[in-house]
Amino acid sequence: MRASPLLLALPALASAQQIPFMDQLNPYIEQLNPYIDQVKGYFGAAKSNVASTASSAIPAAPSIPNPIASAAAAFAATKVSRVTLDNYPSLLVPSTTTAGPEEWMLYVTGGNKSCFGLCEPAEIAWNQSIGLMSASSSPPKFALLDCDDQGVLCAAWAVSPPTVIHMLLPQPLPDQSKPATTVRSINLNRTTVAAPEIAAIHLQETYKDVAPYEGLWHPFDGPLAQYGAQIPVGWVMYGFSKIPSWAFMIGVSFISRSFMSRKMGAGQGPRAPGGTPAPAS
Repeated sequence: MRASPLLLALPALASAQQIPFMDQLNPYIEQLNPYIDQVKGYFGAAKSNVASTASSAIPAAPSIPNPIASAAAAFAATKVSRVTLDNYPSLLVPSTTTAGPEEWMLYVTGGNKSCFGLCEPAEIAWNQSIGLMSASSSPPKFALLDCDDQGVLCAAWAVSPPTVIHMLLPQPLPDQSKPATTVRSINLNRTTVAAPEIAAIHLQETYKDVAPYEGLWHPFDGPLAQYGAQIPVGWVMYGFSKIPSWAFMIGVSFISRSFMSRKMGAGQGPRAPGGTPAPAS
């Protein structure tokens, strides 16, 4: 059976008729495109809201503490004495059983206020170093000063975290006079410090690479400490640190304006009753 040529040509004729019809619909489709995009955006926003709500409804998994860091912190807590404004005069003294100068290592740390929340790696390294140094034949005494809690004492000693203060506390002489106390301030890197580096301060005596401090802020032998002015000055500096920066700017602006107005008034000289400056005599 042979197909008629007319039947074979029907599909081509139908497609030819559809092309002008689609061309007529294209302008209307283009006008609807912005509305279609808005609808897609609404559906996308609704989907993201549902996903965020579902994720917030599921509680986050609790963080698992590092067992090594936790064990080191627990061990350090049994070996380290906390230094405060009240106990430092009686705590930082050599014991009577020590023949020569007694070695102390004071770790200065802080939290969000004094260390901007960046002292955690250094504190972990300090806790881990306690075990290394405690295993030596003559371990030092350990102490900790938290500048968040003891801001006045940190200001009085002019120290900031993270720092290790290495001290050699001497025994009193037979005449009960007190020899000079050797103090060295060793700054720690907040991100790269490691426990062996801190332990080497005692084990390898790397503290000798740092020159002893003998300046104004020496906690035992400085001029402020000798004249009893160290803690009052610390209170003043601590108070100034609590004043916001904008208050300082307002004060400086007020003082400068007052000074300039007085200077300009003095330069103009006395005025005659008419308002003009009086003639010079």
